Amino acid sequence: MNRKDLLLSVLACADGRTYTPAQIQKAMFLLSKRMPQLVQEGPNFGFTPYDFGPFDAAVYQEADHLQRSGEAVITPSGYGNWRTYAASGEGVVRGRRLLEQLSPQQRDYVVKVSDWVRAQSFNSLVKAIYDAYPEMKVNSIFRG
Repeated sequence: MNRKDLLLSVLACADGRTYTPAQIQKAMFLLSKRMPQLVQEGPNFGFTPYDFGPFDAAVYQEADHLQRSGEAVITPSGYGNWRTYAASGEGVVRGRRLLEQLSPQQRDYVVKVSDWVRAQSFNSLVKAIYDAYPEMKVNSIFRG
């Protein structure tokens, strides 16, 4: 699996429902940190501390690639100057196939991470990441 396929797998877990930028960044961070073996083809993500914790612009670049191939839907948020990310119908189908190629333990963890980040408020998500990975708050502007 490459990092674009991993991202599609995460998006597919939500069956077309959206992720915020923080949710998708933190999901990919947790998977990169706790299951780096998921990405075996090409480079993995390389997260660095940023304004609201771990950030890698490659997450958005891979999402843009998925949108161009028709597997993701990226839309402007109605609440601010940011975008939401979701798998398209085609993306859900391929993402589910990718998930099926993982071991049951890996698949369960990807689904749990996806569900967990989507269940968190912005503040609780960033705080939980900072609690588990304090090194990721060195450049933070978060005060929640």
